[in-house]
Amino acid sequence: QVQLVESGGGLVQPGGSLRLSCAASGSIFSISAMGWYRQVPGKERELVAVINSGGSTNYADSVSGRFTISRDNGKNTVYLQMNSLKPEDTAVYYCNCNAEVFSYGRIKGPSQYWGLGTQVTVSS
Repeated sequence: QVQLVESGGGLVQPGGSLRLSCAASGSIFSISAMGWYRQVPGKERELVAVINSGGSTNYADSVSGRFTISRDNGKNTVYLQMNSLKPEDTAVYYCNCNAEVFSYGRIKGPSQYWGLGTQVTVSS
């Protein structure tokens, strides 16, 4: 299994910045894609940004140019630098990864794993 722990959320004024971090731990053999999603009450969870093991990235149009995703493969950690934040960025942000794990002497997966989420509130 893989555990994902997010940190870095909070309250920020419009135009401000936050940096989210997510560390993966567990019986990890390999992690391919890591990403961030967000969800507001009454709406579906949506992709914010994703990065693969080679460093290729993809962003939602709504955050492109303002958010930057990066990862440290040695630490199994993914980051989301959020700049020029807007009230509409307010949401619970979830970390996600696609990983293979060691299980009873074998490699299983890949499977998707989710963190518990961290609240980001953009308000004056």
